[in-house]
Amino acid sequence: MTAPRHAEHQAESQAELLDLAHHVQLENYRQQPVVMARGRGVELWDTAGTRYLDMTAGIAVCCLGHAHPALTEAIARQAETLLHTSNLYFIEQQILAARAITERCFGDRVFFCNSGAEANEGAIKLARRYQHVVAGRPDRNRIVATTDSFHGRSIATVSITGQPKYREGFGPLFEPVSFVPFGDLSAAAEVLAGGDACAFILEPIQAEGGIIEAPAGYLAGLRKLCKDTGTVLIFDEVQTGVGRTGDWFAHQRDEVVPDVMTLAKALAGGVPVGAVVASEEAAQGLSFREGGAVPHASTFGGNPLACAAAVAVIETIEREDLLANTRRTGEHLGRALEELAARYPGLCADTRGRGLLRGLALDRPAAPVVSECRARGLLLSVAGGSVVRFVPALITQPEHIDEAVAILDGVLAEAASHS
Repeated sequence: MTAPRHAEHQAESQAELLDLAHHVQLENYRQQPVVMARGRGVELWDTAGTRYLDMTAGIAVCCLGHAHPALTEAIARQAETLLHTSNLYFIEQQILAARAITERCFGDRVFFCNSGAEANEGAIKLARRYQHVVAGRPDRNRIVATTDSFHGRSIATVSITGQPKYREGFGPLFEPVSFVPFGDLSAAAEVLAGGDACAFILEPIQAEGGIIEAPAGYLAGLRKLCKDTGTVLIFDEVQTGVGRTGDWFAHQRDEVVPDVMTLAKALAGGVPVGAVVASEEAAQGLSFREGGAVPHASTFGGNPLACAAAVAVIETIEREDLLANTRRTGEHLGRALEELAARYPGLCADTRGRGLLRGLALDRPAAPVVSECRARGLLLSVAGGSVVRFVPALITQPEHIDEAVAILDGVLAEAASHS
């Protein structure tokens, strides 16, 4: 009998771990050649002991930074009490997490799942079933989304993502789906006038698409169009929600109320969880009807560990006044990026964003700049191909921004000298 293949020790070097990864894993994103080992606050260290200033926060996930005492304690306490029972039973932590969310937004009901893609799938199912069962309009099944949007990588959510590169090679896709330009109310009105639209889904700020904010009046205009045509309005707040923009949810600045909102990423500070938040009316789309099947369910969704973490995140944001900190530090970051853009006019196009969702748009692909920043100890990410994205933890302070911008300044100066 062949002996099982396993590591003889746990102290592999970073080079050995990277070599092993290339043999045993399928690629996930375009992973950079480092293996992270530990974190504290806004700092990370890899297995080689190199320190990094983290301005990515797990792609807008680690809103309290790394190893925050309140979140760590909540997770540890829950782990030694109860991890999982399934949704065959009510879960105390899930009930409390749903209350914490609904107390801070328009929503009346919450369905928990495991990710942003799952939340968006759940929202689509809710909207479809609402039209079919509640509104009595089974002919209304078209999903309307916007160009340059991003809603996930499952077969349905990639189908409603307005970037063709993510859809290539996966057909036939979920349909019918129509795309309209982000910010164009006339185009939205035209497609909704067709009468077969089930739902309109969009991000209040297109994060993956390049950190594009909705034009003034756009969200309010969509709200009216959807109300007038009986279309379910869904705001994808997977990246923009839970304090990222300085409000609990990005749409709140515009004082526009959707029918459905989706959440994930920062909701539990790093523990996987997603949520579909709905008004009482829209929630009927996922309500059980006697004699029928349960319309939607999840084994793991909103388990005790994830929801205990979510409650800890929400309470910590409030207790530590992190919404105000996000606004203050975000304004500091915005000014610093504007100064960089002015310093390198031939390299930088503009600055974008709100709160601690910010971007510096370049006149070239941003990946080489991000890679060089990593080599100098700064972690950033790319949005929309040419935008250097900052999505640091909400605990980030101006001194962290100054350190990050100084590193980026050095990288841009070198790039400008070779242009």
